[in-house]
Amino acid sequence: MTPTTRKIIYAISFETIGIAVSTLALLLISDSSPTESLVLSAFAATIAMTWSFIFNLIFEAWEARQTTKGRSLLRRTTHALGFEGGLVVLMLPLMAWWLDVTLWQALIYEAGLIVIFIIYTYVFTWAFDRIFGLPASARPH
Repeated sequence: MTPTTRKIIYAISFETIGIAVSTLALLLISDSSPTESLVLSAFAATIAMTWSFIFNLIFEAWEARQTTKGRSLLRRTTHALGFEGGLVVLMLPLMAWWLDVTLWQALIYEAGLIVIFIIYTYVFTWAFDRIFGLPASARPH
């Protein structure tokens, strides 16, 4: 599989499952309606898919320059935290506006989603690597 194909399959599968996860999470942690939660989740998935593609290009370019290959716990944790941190910066204003809440309230909602998605990102990426193998940037020579 080419690196670009791998990134596209990763992003689409991650975000498809992510829409369901975030819709359910928003229903549980906020006062939003099912429609509001689903639409916000779809917007978030579009933003996240774009961010995922960009972030993984940057991450894998960095990873390719590392002398130690493979994806250790530290490297996977760095990946998950970096991805989610960037996504928070992008999503917080949208969430506050869409749900008509303060930035503080949106940050609280986002904190709940962050916890869920850090775990989801770690597990999903681990499973994806097990199914499709490590990208060239992480394989031992």
